[in-house]
Amino acid sequence: MTTAAAPLLALAHQAHDSTIPPQARRGMTSVCSAHPLVLEAALSRAAQTGRSVLIEATCNQVNQEGGYTGMTPVAFRDMVWDIAMRVGCDRGLILLGGDHLGPNPWKSLPATEAMERAQAMVRAYAEAGFVKLHLDASMGCRGEAAALSDEIVAERACGLAASAEAARPGQAAYVIGTEVPVPGGVADALDHLKPTAPAAALQTLRIHQDMFTTALGEDVWKRVIALVVQPGVEFGVDNVAFYRRDAARDLIDTLPRMPGLVFEAHSTDYQPAVALRELVEDGFAILKVGPGLTFALREALYALDGIRAALRPGGDRLHDTMDRLMTDRPGYWAGHYAGTDQQVSWLRHYSYSDRIRYYWALPEAREAVENLFSDLRETGMPDPLLSQFLPGLYEQIRTGHIPRDPRQITIEAVKTVLCLYDGAASR
Repeated sequence: MTTAAAPLLALAHQAHDSTIPPQARRGMTSVCSAHPLVLEAALSRAAQTGRSVLIEATCNQVNQEGGYTGMTPVAFRDMVWDIAMRVGCDRGLILLGGDHLGPNPWKSLPATEAMERAQAMVRAYAEAGFVKLHLDASMGCRGEAAALSDEIVAERACGLAASAEAARPGQAAYVIGTEVPVPGGVADALDHLKPTAPAAALQTLRIHQDMFTTALGEDVWKRVIALVVQPGVEFGVDNVAFYRRDAARDLIDTLPRMPGLVFEAHSTDYQPAVALRELVEDGFAILKVGPGLTFALREALYALDGIRAALRPGGDRLHDTMDRLMTDRPGYWAGHYAGTDQQVSWLRHYSYSDRIRYYWALPEAREAVENLFSDLRETGMPDPLLSQFLPGLYEQIRTGHIPRDPRQITIEAVKTVLCLYDGAASR
Protein backbone atom coordinates (compact mmCIF):
# COMPACT_ATOMS: atom_id res chain seq x y z
CA MET A 1 0.00 0.00 0.00
CA THR A 2 1.32 3.44 -0.98
CA THR A 3 0.89 6.12 1.66
CA ALA A 4 2.02 9.72 1.97
CA ALA A 5 3.50 8.70 5.32
CA ALA A 6 6.00 6.32 3.68
CA PRO A 7 9.09 8.33 4.77
CA LEU A 8 7.92 8.11 8.37
CA LEU A 9 7.29 4.39 8.15
CA ALA A 10 10.76 3.89 6.69
CA LEU A 11 12.27 5.95 9.49
CA ALA A 12 10.62 3.74 12.10
CA HIS A 13 11.74 0.49 10.52
CA GLN A 14 15.39 1.48 10.05
CA ALA A 15 15.86 1.57 13.83
CA HIS A 16 15.28 -2.19 13.84
CA ASP A 17 17.43 -3.00 10.81
CA SER A 18 20.34 -5.00 12.23
CA THR A 19 22.47 -4.03 9.22
CA ILE A 20 22.38 -0.36 10.27
CA PRO A 21 24.61 0.37 13.27
CA PRO A 22 23.43 3.04 15.75
CA GLN A 23 26.16 5.40 14.51
CA ALA A 24 24.54 5.36 11.05
CA ARG A 25 20.94 5.83 12.15
CA ARG A 26 19.01 8.69 10.65
CA GLY A 27 16.36 10.84 12.25
CA MET A 28 13.93 13.56 11.33
CA THR A 29 13.46 17.07 12.65
CA SER A 30 9.91 18.06 13.52
CA VAL A 31 9.44 21.80 13.01
CA CYS A 32 6.70 22.87 15.44
CA SER A 33 5.88 26.46 14.58
CA ALA A 34 3.26 28.51 12.77
CA HIS A 35 5.46 31.58 12.28
CA PRO A 36 5.73 32.31 8.55
CA LEU A 37 9.43 33.23 8.72
CA VAL A 38 10.26 30.02 10.59
CA LEU A 39 8.31 28.01 8.05
CA GLU A 40 10.06 29.81 5.22
CA ALA A 41 13.41 28.92 6.76
CA ALA A 42 12.44 25.25 7.01
CA LEU A 43 10.94 25.04 3.54
CA SER A 44 13.74 26.91 1.79
CA ARG A 45 16.25 24.64 3.50
CA ALA A 46 14.30 21.58 2.27
CA ALA A 47 14.39 23.04 -1.24
CA GLN A 48 18.18 23.36 -0.94
CA THR A 49 18.81 19.89 0.49
CA GLY A 50 16.10 17.92 -1.30
CA ARG A 51 15.24 16.16 1.98
CA SER A 52 11.77 15.74 3.45
CA VAL A 53 10.65 18.40 5.91
CA LEU A 54 8.22 17.60 8.73
CA ILE A 55 6.11 20.54 9.89
CA GLU A 56 3.69 20.14 12.79
CA ALA A 57 0.88 22.15 14.32
CA THR A 58 -0.48 21.64 17.84
CA CYS A 59 -4.08 21.13 18.89
CA ASN A 60 -4.25 24.51 20.66
CA GLN A 61 -2.58 26.30 17.79
CA VAL A 62 -4.60 24.91 14.87
CA ASN A 63 -7.94 23.12 15.04
CA GLN A 64 -11.35 23.02 13.39
CA GLU A 65 -12.40 26.01 15.54
CA GLY A 66 -9.34 28.06 14.62
CA GLY A 67 -7.08 27.64 17.65
CA TYR A 68 -5.08 30.58 18.93
CA THR A 69 -3.69 31.25 15.45
CA GLY A 70 -7.17 31.47 13.96
CA MET A 71 -6.24 28.73 11.47
CA THR A 72 -8.02 25.51 10.66
CA PRO A 73 -5.92 22.56 9.45
CA VAL A 74 -6.79 23.45 5.84
CA ALA A 75 -5.72 27.07 6.37
CA PHE A 76 -2.43 25.98 7.96
CA ARG A 77 -1.78 23.56 5.12
CA ASP A 78 -2.49 26.22 2.52
CA MET A 79 -0.15 28.67 4.27
CA VAL A 80 2.63 26.06 4.21
CA TRP A 81 1.98 25.27 0.56
CA ASP A 82 1.94 28.96 -0.40
CA ILE A 83 5.32 29.51 1.27
CA ALA A 84 6.68 26.35 -0.34
CA MET A 85 5.67 27.54 -3.79
CA ARG A 86 7.32 30.92 -3.17
CA VAL A 87 10.66 29.38 -2.12
CA GLY A 88 10.66 26.57 -4.68
CA CYS A 89 10.09 23.66 -2.29
CA ASP A 90 8.49 20.64 -3.94
CA ARG A 91 5.23 19.77 -2.22
CA GLY A 92 6.26 16.14 -2.28
CA LEU A 93 8.97 16.91 0.27
CA ILE A 94 6.49 18.25 2.82
CA LEU A 95 5.10 16.07 5.60
CA LEU A 96 2.44 17.71 7.74
CA GLY A 97 1.83 16.56 11.30
CA GLY A 98 -0.51 17.27 14.18
CA ASP A 99 0.86 17.34 17.73
CA HIS A 100 -1.00 16.49 20.97
CA LEU A 101 -4.21 15.86 19.05
CA GLY A 102 -6.84 15.17 21.65
CA PRO A 103 -9.21 16.88 24.08
CA ASN A 104 -6.73 19.36 25.57
CA PRO A 105 -8.36 22.48 24.03
CA TRP A 106 -11.71 21.41 25.48
CA LYS A 107 -10.68 19.67 28.71
CA SER A 108 -12.89 22.03 30.75
CA LEU A 109 -15.88 20.27 29.17
CA PRO A 110 -17.31 16.86 30.11
CA ALA A 111 -15.29 14.02 28.59
CA THR A 112 -17.95 12.98 26.07
CA GLU A 113 -18.23 16.46 24.60
CA ALA A 114 -14.49 17.10 24.70
CA MET A 115 -13.78 13.85 22.88
CA GLU A 116 -16.42 14.57 20.24
CA ARG A 117 -14.61 17.81 19.46
CA ALA A 118 -11.24 16.08 19.55
CA GLN A 119 -12.46 13.48 17.07
CA ALA A 120 -13.75 16.26 14.80
CA MET A 121 -10.32 17.90 15.03
CA VAL A 122 -8.46 14.71 14.08
CA ARG A 123 -10.86 14.20 11.20
CA ALA A 124 -10.16 17.77 10.00
CA TYR A 125 -6.40 17.19 10.20
CA ALA A 126 -6.68 13.95 8.23
CA GLU A 127 -8.96 15.46 5.59
CA ALA A 128 -6.47 18.31 5.12
CA GLY A 129 -3.73 15.81 4.30
CA PHE A 130 -1.79 15.73 7.57
CA VAL A 131 0.00 12.37 7.63
CA LYS A 132 1.65 12.26 11.07
CA LEU A 133 -0.84 12.34 13.92
CA HIS A 134 0.24 12.34 17.56
CA LEU A 135 -2.78 11.07 19.49
CA ASP A 136 -2.79 12.44 23.03
CA ALA A 137 -5.84 11.80 25.19
CA SER A 138 -3.91 11.67 28.45
CA MET A 139 -5.46 14.68 30.15
CA GLY A 140 -8.55 14.47 32.31
CA CYS A 141 -11.64 16.45 31.37
CA ARG A 142 -14.25 18.02 33.66
CA GLY A 143 -14.78 15.91 36.76
CA GLU A 144 -11.90 13.54 35.95
CA ALA A 145 -8.49 13.12 37.51
CA ALA A 146 -5.75 15.19 35.90
CA ALA A 147 -3.93 12.01 34.81
CA LEU A 148 -5.92 9.08 33.40
CA SER A 149 -5.23 5.36 33.37
CA ASP A 150 -3.42 3.81 30.43
CA GLU A 151 -6.58 1.91 29.52
CA ILE A 152 -8.71 5.07 29.22
CA VAL A 153 -5.97 6.92 27.35
CA ALA A 154 -5.55 4.05 24.88
CA GLU A 155 -9.29 3.68 24.36
CA ARG A 156 -9.65 7.38 23.59
CA ALA A 157 -6.58 7.38 21.33
CA CYS A 158 -8.11 4.47 19.46
CA GLY A 159 -11.28 6.52 18.92
CA LEU A 160 -9.20 9.39 17.56
CA ALA A 161 -7.41 7.07 15.14
CA ALA A 162 -10.77 5.72 13.99
CA SER A 163 -11.79 9.28 13.04
CA ALA A 164 -8.64 9.70 10.94
CA GLU A 165 -9.14 6.32 9.26
CA ALA A 166 -12.74 7.18 8.41
CA ALA A 167 -11.56 10.40 6.76
CA ARG A 168 -8.56 9.02 4.81
CA PRO A 169 -8.18 5.26 5.19
CA GLY A 170 -4.64 3.92 5.29
CA GLN A 171 -2.85 7.26 4.92
CA ALA A 172 -1.79 8.37 8.41
CA ALA A 173 1.15 7.37 10.56
CA TYR A 174 0.41 7.54 14.28
CA VAL A 175 2.38 8.49 17.36
CA ILE A 176 1.19 7.48 20.82
CA GLY A 177 2.28 8.29 24.36
CA THR A 178 2.73 11.60 26.15
CA GLU A 179 5.65 11.67 28.60
CA VAL A 180 5.91 15.42 28.08
CA PRO A 181 4.29 18.59 29.43
CA VAL A 182 1.00 19.73 27.94
CA PRO A 183 1.26 21.97 24.86
CA GLY A 184 2.90 25.27 25.79
CA GLY A 185 5.85 24.00 27.81
CA VAL A 186 6.98 23.29 31.33
CA ALA A 187 6.72 25.87 34.10
CA ASP A 188 8.35 23.92 36.92
CA ALA A 189 11.99 23.40 37.85
CA LEU A 190 13.88 20.60 36.13
CA ASP A 191 15.60 19.24 39.23
CA HIS A 192 13.65 15.98 39.34
CA LEU A 193 13.45 15.21 35.62
CA LYS A 194 13.94 11.51 34.90
CA PRO A 195 13.68 9.39 31.75
CA THR A 196 10.57 7.30 31.29
CA ALA A 197 10.68 4.06 33.24
CA PRO A 198 11.05 1.10 30.85
CA ALA A 199 8.12 -0.73 32.45
CA ALA A 200 5.87 2.28 31.91
CA ALA A 201 6.88 2.56 28.25
CA LEU A 202 6.27 -1.13 27.61
CA GLN A 203 2.91 -1.06 29.39
CA THR A 204 1.76 1.95 27.38
CA LEU A 205 2.76 0.16 24.20
CA ARG A 206 1.12 -3.13 25.14
CA ILE A 207 -2.22 -1.58 26.08
CA HIS A 208 -2.35 0.57 22.95
CA GLN A 209 -1.42 -2.38 20.75
CA ASP A 210 -4.18 -4.53 22.23
CA MET A 211 -6.76 -1.77 21.79
CA PHE A 212 -5.71 -0.81 18.25
CA THR A 213 -5.44 -4.32 16.84
CA THR A 214 -8.77 -5.37 18.36
CA ALA A 215 -10.75 -2.28 17.34
CA LEU A 216 -8.98 -1.08 14.18
CA GLY A 217 -7.00 -4.04 12.87
CA GLU A 218 -3.38 -4.95 12.34
CA ASP A 219 -2.96 -2.63 9.35
CA VAL A 220 -3.64 0.45 11.45
CA TRP A 221 -1.35 -0.74 14.23
CA LYS A 222 1.47 -1.21 11.71
CA ARG A 223 1.24 2.51 11.04
CA VAL A 224 1.91 3.39 14.66
CA ILE A 225 5.50 4.51 14.19
CA ALA A 226 6.59 6.11 17.44
CA LEU A 227 6.14 6.25 21.17
CA VAL A 228 6.57 9.58 22.93
CA VAL A 229 8.81 9.13 25.95
CA GLN A 230 10.86 11.38 28.20
CA PRO A 231 14.56 10.83 27.41
CA GLY A 232 15.58 13.26 30.14
CA VAL A 233 15.54 16.50 28.14
CA GLU A 234 13.60 19.64 28.89
CA PHE A 235 13.96 23.38 29.16
CA GLY A 236 12.60 25.85 31.66
CA VAL A 237 12.55 29.62 31.67
CA ASP A 238 16.32 30.00 32.05
CA ASN A 239 17.84 26.51 32.19
CA VAL A 240 18.11 23.37 30.10
CA ALA A 241 18.31 19.71 31.11
CA PHE A 242 20.83 18.16 28.70
CA TYR A 243 20.49 14.63 27.38
CA ARG A 244 22.54 12.05 29.30
CA ARG A 245 22.51 8.74 27.51
CA ASP A 246 23.80 6.90 30.57
CA ALA A 247 20.71 7.99 32.53
CA ALA A 248 18.45 6.83 29.67
CA ARG A 249 20.22 3.50 29.10
CA ASP A 250 17.45 1.31 30.54
CA LEU A 251 14.87 3.08 28.37
CA ILE A 252 17.06 2.80 25.27
CA ASP A 253 17.42 -0.93 25.87
CA THR A 254 13.64 -1.41 25.54
CA LEU A 255 13.58 -0.30 21.89
CA PRO A 256 14.48 -3.77 20.48
CA ARG A 257 11.27 -4.99 22.16
CA MET A 258 9.21 -2.46 20.15
CA PRO A 259 9.44 -3.68 16.53
CA GLY A 260 8.55 -1.09 13.93
CA LEU A 261 8.66 1.80 16.39
CA VAL A 262 11.07 4.56 17.33
CA PHE A 263 10.99 7.01 20.19
CA GLU A 264 9.79 10.56 19.67
CA ALA A 265 11.55 13.20 21.78
CA HIS A 266 9.73 16.41 22.61
CA SER A 267 11.27 19.60 24.00
CA THR A 268 14.69 19.01 22.44
CA ASP A 269 15.09 22.78 22.02
CA TYR A 270 18.46 24.21 23.12
CA GLN A 271 20.19 20.83 23.28
CA PRO A 272 23.85 20.93 22.16
CA ALA A 273 24.66 19.35 18.81
CA VAL A 274 26.36 16.33 20.36
CA ALA A 275 23.29 15.58 22.48
CA LEU A 276 20.99 15.78 19.45
CA ARG A 277 23.17 13.27 17.59
CA GLU A 278 23.27 10.94 20.59
CA LEU A 279 19.48 11.04 20.79
CA VAL A 280 19.20 9.88 17.17
CA GLU A 281 21.80 7.15 17.66
CA ASP A 282 19.89 5.91 20.72
CA GLY A 283 16.59 5.55 18.84
CA PHE A 284 14.94 8.94 19.49
CA ALA A 285 14.52 9.35 15.76
CA ILE A 286 11.99 12.19 15.77
CA LEU A 287 13.34 15.40 17.33
CA LYS A 288 10.74 18.06 17.97
CA VAL A 289 11.76 21.71 18.12
CA GLY A 290 9.59 24.81 18.31
CA PRO A 291 10.41 27.55 20.84
CA GLY A 292 14.10 27.15 20.00
CA LEU A 293 13.33 28.32 16.45
CA THR A 294 11.28 31.36 17.43
CA PHE A 295 13.91 32.12 20.10
CA ALA A 296 16.48 32.40 17.28
CA LEU A 297 14.03 34.50 15.30
CA ARG A 298 13.56 36.91 18.23
CA GLU A 299 17.32 37.11 18.78
CA ALA A 300 17.81 38.18 15.15
CA LEU A 301 14.96 40.70 15.24
CA TYR A 302 16.22 42.28 18.45
CA ALA A 303 19.77 42.39 17.04
CA LEU A 304 18.47 44.19 13.96
CA ASP A 305 16.53 46.49 16.29
CA GLY A 306 19.83 47.29 18.01
CA ILE A 307 21.41 48.19 14.66
CA ARG A 308 18.51 50.51 13.87
CA ALA A 309 18.79 52.17 17.29
CA ALA A 310 22.47 52.89 16.64
CA LEU A 311 21.66 54.41 13.26
CA ARG A 312 18.49 56.25 14.29
CA PRO A 313 18.72 57.05 18.02
CA GLY A 314 15.43 57.96 19.62
CA GLY A 315 13.33 56.21 16.99
CA ASP A 316 10.87 53.35 17.33
CA ARG A 317 12.05 50.22 19.10
CA LEU A 318 10.67 46.76 18.37
CA HIS A 319 11.47 45.79 21.97
CA ASP A 320 9.18 48.54 23.28
CA THR A 321 6.34 47.54 20.99
CA MET A 322 6.54 43.91 22.05
CA ASP A 323 6.76 44.86 25.72
CA ARG A 324 3.62 46.92 25.42
CA LEU A 325 1.76 44.12 23.64
CA MET A 326 2.77 41.59 26.29
CA THR A 327 1.89 43.78 29.27
CA ASP A 328 -1.45 44.75 27.71
CA ARG A 329 -2.27 41.09 27.00
CA PRO A 330 -0.60 39.02 29.73
CA GLY A 331 -2.59 35.83 29.15
CA TYR A 332 0.16 33.97 27.27
CA TRP A 333 2.94 34.56 29.82
CA ALA A 334 1.31 35.28 33.20
CA GLY A 335 1.63 32.17 35.34
CA HIS A 336 4.70 31.02 33.44
CA TYR A 337 7.17 33.55 34.86
CA ALA A 338 7.79 34.28 38.53
CA GLY A 339 10.13 36.54 40.51
CA THR A 340 10.62 40.24 41.01
CA ASP A 341 9.19 42.76 38.56
CA GLN A 342 12.67 43.12 37.06
CA GLN A 343 13.07 39.36 36.62
CA VAL A 344 9.66 38.95 35.02
CA SER A 345 10.40 41.91 32.75
CA TRP A 346 13.44 40.27 31.17
CA LEU A 347 11.88 36.82 31.13
CA ARG A 348 9.01 38.11 29.02
CA HIS A 349 11.47 38.87 26.23
CA TYR A 350 14.39 36.51 26.64
CA SER A 351 13.19 33.35 28.39
CA TYR A 352 13.92 29.94 26.89
CA SER A 353 10.19 29.33 27.22
CA ASP A 354 9.81 32.01 24.55
CA ARG A 355 6.27 32.97 25.46
CA ILE A 356 6.77 36.03 23.27
CA ARG A 357 6.20 33.71 20.30
CA TYR A 358 2.45 33.98 20.89
CA TYR A 359 2.55 37.72 20.14
CA TRP A 360 4.33 37.90 16.77
CA ALA A 361 1.08 37.26 14.88
CA LEU A 362 -0.65 40.33 16.33
CA PRO A 363 -1.18 43.08 13.73
CA GLU A 364 0.84 45.61 15.75
CA ALA A 365 3.77 43.19 16.00
CA ARG A 366 3.69 42.35 12.29
CA GLU A 367 3.65 46.06 11.43
CA ALA A 368 6.54 46.76 13.81
CA VAL A 369 8.65 44.01 12.22
CA GLU A 370 7.92 45.27 8.71
CA ASN A 371 8.81 48.81 9.77
CA LEU A 372 12.10 47.50 11.17
CA PHE A 373 12.91 45.80 7.87
CA SER A 374 11.92 48.90 5.91
CA ASP A 375 14.00 51.24 8.05
CA LEU A 376 17.11 49.07 7.75
CA ARG A 377 16.72 48.86 3.98
CA GLU A 378 16.83 52.67 3.98
CA THR A 379 19.74 53.09 6.37
CA GLY A 380 21.77 50.08 5.33
CA MET A 381 23.61 47.91 7.85
CA PRO A 382 27.28 48.87 8.21
CA ASP A 383 29.72 46.02 8.77
CA PRO A 384 30.88 47.16 12.25
CA LEU A 385 27.28 47.13 13.47
CA LEU A 386 26.65 43.72 11.93
CA SER A 387 29.74 42.47 13.76
CA GLN A 388 28.54 43.97 17.04
CA PHE A 389 24.94 42.76 16.94
CA LEU A 390 25.06 39.67 14.69
CA PRO A 391 28.51 38.16 15.23
CA GLY A 392 27.36 34.65 14.33
CA LEU A 393 26.23 35.72 10.85
CA TYR A 394 28.62 38.63 10.30
CA GLU A 395 31.21 36.81 8.22
CA GLN A 396 28.61 35.24 5.92
CA ILE A 397 26.85 38.59 5.42
CA ARG A 398 29.92 40.63 4.63
CA THR A 399 31.23 38.03 2.20
CA GLY A 400 27.89 37.87 0.39
CA HIS A 401 26.91 34.32 1.34
CA ILE A 402 23.86 35.77 3.10
CA PRO A 403 22.07 38.65 1.33
CA ARG A 404 22.42 41.98 3.11
CA ASP A 405 18.68 42.15 3.70
CA PRO A 406 17.11 42.24 7.18
CA ARG A 407 14.34 39.80 6.37
CA GLN A 408 16.70 37.26 4.84
CA ILE A 409 19.11 37.66 7.76
CA THR A 410 16.28 36.77 10.14
CA ILE A 411 15.47 33.64 8.13
CA GLU A 412 19.13 32.62 8.06
CA ALA A 413 19.30 32.97 11.85
CA VAL A 414 16.53 30.37 12.13
CA LYS A 415 18.34 28.16 9.62
CA THR A 416 21.38 28.01 11.89
CA VAL A 417 19.25 26.09 14.40
CA LEU A 418 17.79 23.87 11.70
CA CYS A 419 21.32 23.09 10.50
CA LEU A 420 22.17 21.71 13.95
CA TYR A 421 19.18 19.40 13.76
CA ASP A 422 19.90 18.36 10.19
CA GLY A 423 23.45 17.52 11.19
CA ALA A 424 22.17 15.31 13.98
CA ALA A 425 19.41 13.66 11.97
CA SER A 426 20.99 13.05 8.58
CA ARG A 427 24.49 11.78 9.24
